[in-house]
Amino acid sequence: MTEKIVIVGAGVAGATAAKTLRAEGFSGRIVLIGAEDALPYRRPMVSKELLAGTAVERRALLESPESWRDKGIELCTGVTVEDIDTERGLVRLAGGEALGYDRLLLATGARARTLPAPQRNVHTLRGAADIEPLRAAIDAGKSLLIVGGGLIGCEVAATARSLGAEVSVVHAGSAPLDRVAPPSVGSFYRKLHADNGVEIVDDVRLTRVEGHEDGVTATAHDGREWTAGVALVAIGSVPDTALAEAAGLSVDDGILVDEHYRTSAPEIYAAGDAAKRFDPEFGTHERTEHWNSALAQGAAAAKSMLGKPAVRQDVSWGWSTQYGLNLQFAGRLRHDDDFVLRGTLAEPNFTVLALRHRRLVGAVAIARPSDIRAARELIAQGVILDPVKCSDESVDLTTLATHHRPLTER
Repeated sequence: MTEKIVIVGAGVAGATAAKTLRAEGFSGRIVLIGAEDALPYRRPMVSKELLAGTAVERRALLESPESWRDKGIELCTGVTVEDIDTERGLVRLAGGEALGYDRLLLATGARARTLPAPQRNVHTLRGAADIEPLRAAIDAGKSLLIVGGGLIGCEVAATARSLGAEVSVVHAGSAPLDRVAPPSVGSFYRKLHADNGVEIVDDVRLTRVEGHEDGVTATAHDGREWTAGVALVAIGSVPDTALAEAAGLSVDDGILVDEHYRTSAPEIYAAGDAAKRFDPEFGTHERTEHWNSALAQGAAAAKSMLGKPAVRQDVSWGWSTQYGLNLQFAGRLRHDDDFVLRGTLAEPNFTVLALRHRRLVGAVAIARPSDIRAARELIAQGVILDPVKCSDESVDLTTLATHHRPLTER
């Protein structure tokens, strides 16, 4: 009997898993199911090129329709999975159809965190379907209030500004981009946005956001108010675990998986934004939401489903483009880490390294991709660094990456 692997979720993790299964020699049926009525696409383009209209939708596709067929991958878009029968090995689709599986991968991703109740003129931006109403408001000349100073909020601010919109940003953090960058880099970006006509206001605790016919009003706990024609709520995302929970899988802010991406149910795996993977080095489960992590996890989960040896977990990394500047970041930094600057924050060409007890745990850079590549390797090796030496720009980080021994060997 021909084996069948079903993948629920056609984002980058699910799509990469499907392609990897074929590349690794799996000859059975692969069914890739996506709830969005669109071919798998590059989601990072949503807040940038697709919103700006500088890229056609076809350019955002991961593969052409013909490529999926040529690979023998059954792609089902606009299809919702309503239930998983773990005992019988079935997924039930909306409309009543049941689909059997030998192995199942959950790559259900994450959904935008929203306000308690829907409000008129208040939007979120997670997928391609969210672009049109937001773009229409911008094209109509409405001013934009962005609630949230993270990656999506800042990227949309830059994009909307390039389209001529009047934009302001309020957020609860002490600096923009505070989940991926240290305060000093956040300050750099606050000034960058200000230089382009966008005010970012920190430490704002909103008590309500009210949408009405003429626009929106946001009110802070201290009485301050902001008004605009339209608002974008960009306050993060939550893992889409509803299907896993209903099936009785172990869930805790993500679908819990072991280092091989196996869930608590036999023959069911999970990867991408919805998965919370066990890290044997630190003995904890970690969940990441970056595009490159989802891509790597999709490939690793596919190999695991085929019984291939586990590969080393890649150090998570990502990027953001705002006003033509490309920011790259890697690892997991905390604001109480020791930060080492290479270069100067006065110019958009620098690297900031995050050291924790002299161990490199994170890095952020503008216009220095080689530093990020080296930092990812150093983080993976768990090396101890001399802060003075690694702040010296005459010292190549790549050299440090090849000459330091892993912390476990010290």
